[in-house]
Amino acid sequence: MIVGIPKEVKDSEYRVAATPEGVRELTHAGHEVVVEAGAGLGSALSDEAFEAAGAKILPDADSVFEAAQMLLKVKEPQPQEYGRFREGHVLFTYLHLANDRPLTEFLMERKVAAVGYETVQLADGRLPLLAPMSEIAGRMAPQEGAKYLERPFGGRGVLMGGASGVAPARVVVLGAGMAGLNAAWIAAGMEAEVTVLDKNVDRLRYVDQIQRGRIQTVMSSALAIERLVPEADLVIGAVLVPGARAPKLVTREMVRSMRPGSVIVDISIDQGGCVETARMTTHSNPTFVEHDVVHYCVGNMPGAVPRTSTYALTNVTLPYALSIASSGLEEAVRRHPALALGVNVFEGRVTNPGVAEAHGLPRTPLSELVEGVA
Repeated sequence: MIVGIPKEVKDSEYRVAATPEGVRELTHAGHEVVVEAGAGLGSALSDEAFEAAGAKILPDADSVFEAAQMLLKVKEPQPQEYGRFREGHVLFTYLHLANDRPLTEFLMERKVAAVGYETVQLADGRLPLLAPMSEIAGRMAPQEGAKYLERPFGGRGVLMGGASGVAPARVVVLGAGMAGLNAAWIAAGMEAEVTVLDKNVDRLRYVDQIQRGRIQTVMSSALAIERLVPEADLVIGAVLVPGARAPKLVTREMVRSMRPGSVIVDISIDQGGCVETARMTTHSNPTFVEHDVVHYCVGNMPGAVPRTSTYALTNVTLPYALSIASSGLEEAVRRHPALALGVNVFEGRVTNPGVAEAHGLPRTPLSELVEGVA
């Protein structure tokens, strides 16, 4: 199969979909890899490094899309890329379609087979291709929150760890999944006062066992959130429902009750955000202020640390990419039930229930379109 890796065009997105090491694995398996010139420069990966690994460098995105049968990307296609897709393309990338009806409809109309990293799901519920980016976004969230708590950035002027005789910042983390746990651990490492909320008591018990009281755990409920948010200096939203829109846990009234200069970092913004006042921002314009509260809602947070992110992403996506390239998507989803759950759109139909529900579209189970899929 011919695998294409174009340069990412989303605002301030510096990641690339594969490392030279990943390209070498694909070429050694007998596949041809075409990479757009300059695609890896944001991650400090040169064209020469990709060529040495066996890739062919093409001059522009048009030539990559034209040559490729499968496209490996990092972020969802942007409107300026739509015209490059053709029927029969296999797209393997982060999609987050529940928050993007125009892209969903385009992929259906163009009959692109769209597989979302974020919905590939193992039998135990884990999301192996989302995990590394959630880990990185979680670890970045307290860093960004700490910066915007500084007065020159519009914050209250609170230091995360406080000082001798001065209380530290209060941090509330919504969600104890991969992003939330990493956010809580980094915030605790910065010596903030951290509280984590989740509906899964086993996740909270795990935090208690590991942190031994350094992080407070609270069973999530509307009342608990209502009580904790107004007292927080920093609220980190890290709620995820695979493939579906994030629930709005923090209402506008709760935001209005926060102290002026408090900060919200909504990691869930890719899926619509878990804060009612949140809206997508970019690395070039990362914040806005509403009700005197600073909101940081960048949709591709790990894009700011592309060297780390690109390697972490390739580590987990490569085995699935190899399977699709070697046996074709239909055979790959028969062999890998986790990958079958990653298929969002196939033959012009929405196959993911969360995406269908989010947009009020009919859903066709993949098993009705691909024989042998459970």
